[in-house]
Amino acid sequence: MNLNTAPSSERLHIGFFGMRNAGKSSLVNAVTGQALSLVSDVKGTTTDPVRKAMELLPLGPVVIIDTPGLDDEGTLGEMRVEKAKQILATVDIAILVVDALKGMSPQDEELKALFEKRKLPYIIAFNKADLLGSVPDSKKNEIYVSAQKGSGINELKEKMVGLVKDRKSEKKILADLVAKNDVVILVTPIDESAPKGRLILPQQQTIRELLEIGAVTLVVQVNELSGAILRLKDKPKLVITDSQAFKEVSAIVSEDIMLTSFSILFARYKGDLATVVDGAFRLKELRDGDRVLISEGCTHHRQCKDIGTVKLPGWIEKYSDKKLSFSFTSGGEFPSDTGDFALVVHCGGCMLTENEMKNRMEICRLSGTPITNYGTAIAEMHGILKRSLEVFDKKE
Repeated sequence: MNLNTAPSSERLHIGFFGMRNAGKSSLVNAVTGQALSLVSDVKGTTTDPVRKAMELLPLGPVVIIDTPGLDDEGTLGEMRVEKAKQILATVDIAILVVDALKGMSPQDEELKALFEKRKLPYIIAFNKADLLGSVPDSKKNEIYVSAQKGSGINELKEKMVGLVKDRKSEKKILADLVAKNDVVILVTPIDESAPKGRLILPQQQTIRELLEIGAVTLVVQVNELSGAILRLKDKPKLVITDSQAFKEVSAIVSEDIMLTSFSILFARYKGDLATVVDGAFRLKELRDGDRVLISEGCTHHRQCKDIGTVKLPGWIEKYSDKKLSFSFTSGGEFPSDTGDFALVVHCGGCMLTENEMKNRMEICRLSGTPITNYGTAIAEMHGILKRSLEVFDKKE
């Protein structure tokens, strides 16, 4: 994957947090070498999170997020503070910026405790160290820096690299399922809901990983699938389909060929496959009047036959044989408590970071709300979920 064009959801997300006037924006600018954030002596200059996707050596492709001060005041200030805390759900590394002259405030201590509760790797950067009489020795996850003088910036980056190395090894979408020279067919319908002139991100990422593996990749539409299989000397190792075409594709692909969907692959890649499978089983337990939340991680123009707002509600009501009440969220919207819903049906989460997808699943767990995703739910409603999961049981 070209580091300069890496999707935002696949980049390392680094959030800068702290009090107003601690020098967060100045430190962001010093770390990035760019005037990314507006800097001023006036408290509260950063009023909303500022995001920048960039190449930050030696870390590689990252998203830098500068957040509002956690001591912002007034009604709007409280909303900004809440927004800053929501950013925690998306970041891989947190940098807590503290005014070295003032030391840790109660809000700083609270945020540090929140980092540790969420097991989020963090560094405490004591800024304005040039104003101290003497600079204390840095600890493992603490460092004294001066954004104004540029001191300690390289050392801060080195500590960030250390946190990245401590993270688990890079996850793969399907590298453990197929091998070099295996034939894999991807079914990617081009209909009125498909983006014009491009493939959606899960399709792009899957194709790229298959190329890296050295697998033989065929990309077809549903009406081309049967002919493509017949032309092959040997049967394909795996067929991966867009969830909306699951029923048609299942009827074409013989039982001795493994079949799954992009959405199911991404449930494993970004979240917890067992949890969304259990959520799919709950579709039969829905009752008249139950509320169902359908959530998408991206925002896009709704088509007349949109899967999230049109197709899925119809399929779910038909399958459950119940009259239900549906709510919809998209992009960064997601409730902090899903207790009012009987079920959450989420997209594959390709536009969300792994942390953000897992945070949404954790919200559902704490609220006692089952959660599933598009592909898993559709497979269950078409009676092919068990078959769609067999590929994970047959790993060599």
